[in-house]
Amino acid sequence: MAGRGRLSNLDLLPEEARDDVLWAIGELNKRERTQSDIHFELNDRLEAKGIETISRSAFNRKAMRLAKRSMQLEERRHIYAGIAERLTPEEIGNADLVLGEFLKTLLDELLDEDGIGTKGAMELARAYKDTIMAQRHSAELREKAEAQANAKLKKAVSEVTDAVRKAGVSDETMAEINRRLGIT
Repeated sequence: MAGRGRLSNLDLLPEEARDDVLWAIGELNKRERTQSDIHFELNDRLEAKGIETISRSAFNRKAMRLAKRSMQLEERRHIYAGIAERLTPEEIGNADLVLGEFLKTLLDELLDEDGIGTKGAMELARAYKDTIMAQRHSAELREKAEAQANAKLKKAVSEVTDAVRKAGVSDETMAEINRRLGIT
């Protein structure tokens, strides 16, 4: 299992520099100023606090990692935006069930392999439990969304019914309309 990796000079700065690092990250994410301007101002802020400055290469590595993550997030946002309108409560529930079954199969395959110790087995059990909980939560959300949709439909039908009755349509005709619509 991989660790957290080597700490960068930015990671090793003292706590009193934390707000300055967060400021620099925010400025990089805004993409309104050059990286060198932000680096220069960050070092000015650090010097004012008596903290050792950050090298251009260390700052560049951090900026490159942030840019990569930012592009990945932006790409995901566009992908999800394209499919979001097609994700009805029923579709979300179906996708969750498929994903859950896939994860269960993957867990079974991993358990069949040699070399999984007690820690690995515990992590797999936790992942399985989380999958089941996610499926249950998804079903609850789907039921809630369906109940809200039905409530909106009943309210709309009630409003239309009231308007139609005012126009002189009989109760029998309204009952037949509701029957054909499947509304009880």
